[in-house]
Amino acid sequence: MKYAFIDKQRDAYGVRRLCQALAVSPSGYYAWRGRPVSRRQREDRRLKVAMRSAFRLSRQAYGSPRLQEALATQGLSCSRKRVARLMHEEGMTPKKVQRMRRTTHSIGSHPKAPNVLDRHFTVAAPDRVWAGDITYLWTDEGWLYLAVVLDLYSRRVVGWSTSDRLTQELAIAALQRALSERHVEDGLLHHSDRGSQYTSEAY
Repeated sequence: MKYAFIDKQRDAYGVRRLCQALAVSPSGYYAWRGRPVSRRQREDRRLKVAMRSAFRLSRQAYGSPRLQEALATQGLSCSRKRVARLMHEEGMTPKKVQRMRRTTHSIGSHPKAPNVLDRHFTVAAPDRVWAGDITYLWTDEGWLYLAVVLDLYSRRVVGWSTSDRLTQELAIAALQRALSERHVEDGLLHHSDRGSQYTSEAY
């Protein structure tokens, strides 16, 4: 492990200085370098290249579970423990997640419909039950709010809208898009949480 660290940092600090700091001999380091690279070391190098790419694309947000998933999509199978070890060796430390923001704000004066769905999420046909929800995404320019309308039969998004403000207009725009793109008959049930965006008079 020490020799690997020296090999990685030798251009910046010099082999002799690193060996002295880590209490190993330069001759031992050069003997280590002369050994043939093992199959596992070659695999580690390949994994590190793919991990660095996925980590960069995630804007340094991925931890070992998400990086493991990213590797799997490329056909590179390895344990989460191995991914965590390689992340440590490469100095890949995920950025702290931004503080969660509430997307549901209940207002007592708004009327609230009864929960007709009552957690019966299995639906027999499309466009029988839609569910609405709002989530948020952190971007370089701040929070971006995403409202979606989901068909519970297919789990397909049938309407969506984005905004930098959490308003009833955001939810309404997603519903209007769904209504304009789907052929809806009488009897459609629309379920959402009881946040103010969905209990507003306009919605």
